[in-house]
Amino acid sequence: MQAQSDAKLLRIFIGESDKIRHLPLYEVIVREAKAAGLAGATAWRGLMGYGPSTRIRTAKILDLSADLPVIVEITDEESKIAAFLPVLDRLIEESNGGGLVTLEKVQILRYRHGRN
Repeated sequence: MQAQSDAKLLRIFIGESDKIRHLPLYEVIVREAKAAGLAGATAWRGLMGYGPSTRIRTAKILDLSADLPVIVEITDEESKIAAFLPVLDRLIEESNGGGLVTLEKVQILRYRHGRN
């Protein structure tokens, strides 16, 4: 992917307890994105949130949830993201969980490897 280019941001909202074969769904999604050669993926753990069930999940000590919200963000060229969508759909179905998937246009300003 080139810097100063248009791209797509795929954002996946799932629960921390969603699993595929005893592995967290977010981990499987990130690994599948890497295997598909996508430019980058990050899983974020939320502090608080709710979805279609309207049950609030929070990280507060008195109401500690084992199912905090997780957001996975994947950015790459539109064609690569489009090719990954059937994989993502299969993974979400296999997890038997719910979620929300959004797609938006983004502009890449800088993309390069560090010195590691």
